[in-house]
Parts: sequence; structure tokens; C-alpha cells
Amino acid sequence: MRKVVLAREALADLDALYEFIAGSGSPVAAIDYLQRLRSYYLAFADFPERGTRRDDLGPGLRMIGFEGRITIAFHFDDNAVYIDRILYGGRDLDAAFD
Repeated sequence: MRKVVLAREALADLDALYEFIAGSGSPVAAIDYLQRLRSYYLAFADFPERGTRRDDLGPGLRMIGFEGRITIAFHFDDNAVYIDRILYGGRDLDAAFD
């Protein structure tokens, strides 16, 4: 089984997502949402060949949605799945990968 590794940018994305949700309503709702998101991306360790390939943004890069509001950008090799970004809403993907 591969391990799942979050890039520094993905960790910053998670922090920003928490702040946005907690600031808009409830810290409890933010924690619940992030726990569901974490369970979702940890499952990539078992089956990483999912999502849409986006080689135009980076070699081997894949994108997949989560609950209609999040785009997860990742790539993988034989040892790990690397979560590159966790983007909320309509963020500009090209700008996120410049």
C-alpha cells in the first residue's frame, strides 16, 4: 500500500479551508468537513488511478472532485500518493500550478 503525503501547499490549503468554514459558521462543521475530506484522500493509497489526468498542468497530475466544492490535485508513484493542492470553489487551476 502506498502512503499519502501532503505537500506544503496542500497543508496551507487545508488551513485556509478550515478558516473559511469556521469563520462562516461553525468550527465543528469545519472539523467535520475536513475529516470527511481526509478520509476521502487517504483512500487514494489503495487506488490512486482515479480522477482526470491533467498532464497540461504537470506530468502525471490528476484532478478529482470532492462533494462538488473541492478539487484535489495529486500525483503518485510506486511508493506514495502526493497531494499537491486542495482547492476550494472555482479557484484558477492554471494559477495554482504556475
